[in-house]
Amino acid sequence: MPHLLSLIREDVATVLERDPAAKSRLEVYLCYSGLHAVWFYRMNHWLWNHGFLLLARWLSQVARLLTAIEIHPGAQIGRRLFIDHGMGVVIGETAVVGEDVTLYQGVTLGGTGKEHGKRHPTVLDNVVVGGGAKILGNITVGRNCRIGAGSVVLRNVPDDSTVVGVPGHIIFREGKRVVITDPKQINDPLSEALSAVATEVSKLAERVRQLEGTGGKEPVSASMQRIIEDVDYQI
Repeated sequence: MPHLLSLIREDVATVLERDPAAKSRLEVYLCYSGLHAVWFYRMNHWLWNHGFLLLARWLSQVARLLTAIEIHPGAQIGRRLFIDHGMGVVIGETAVVGEDVTLYQGVTLGGTGKEHGKRHPTVLDNVVVGGGAKILGNITVGRNCRIGAGSVVLRNVPDDSTVVGVPGHIIFREGKRVVITDPKQINDPLSEALSAVATEVSKLAERVRQLEGTGGKEPVSASMQRIIEDVDYQI
């Protein structure tokens, strides 16, 4: 019981720390469905681990009805998880969530098929996942990562990375902009299209210079050079 009470106090303190809209402890106790969903999960997870599988699943559905957040009792969730505006959050059975993770509304930690075994993602410590983001499959999101709102992440993400887009791709790692050195690394359809356009424009500019007799020695204009360099980034 003392351990349970200390966890409850820690959860409330986490909400007060991360959400500037929280005005009081009483408000957090009464009004934060993300907090209620975590408390339901802990009870259901205990039941799941002690063999009360059907009861745990049924109570998880009751929690889903009351909070609009679905957390499978088989998931493994660390301390100080904060689910902010949690409507529509889904955490699958084999998902693993580390400590000090923040999830916003509509986040899914889901699977990609009917395979058995570990089929949901592992999200390590101190990760923030923006609203509507989907992290799918048996992949790992490293520590201190940021997943942009609406992103769809299908591949492992190294520590200290920022991911955006559909499909998700890294734009920052360890505070530095990620530059593509191999065109095959581009996995965003928009980036691929822009890269193709930049390549064609470069070829046309070279052809024009040859036709004008400059022998291809005339430098590319500053504006075109900026465009080509921008496309070299994974956007």
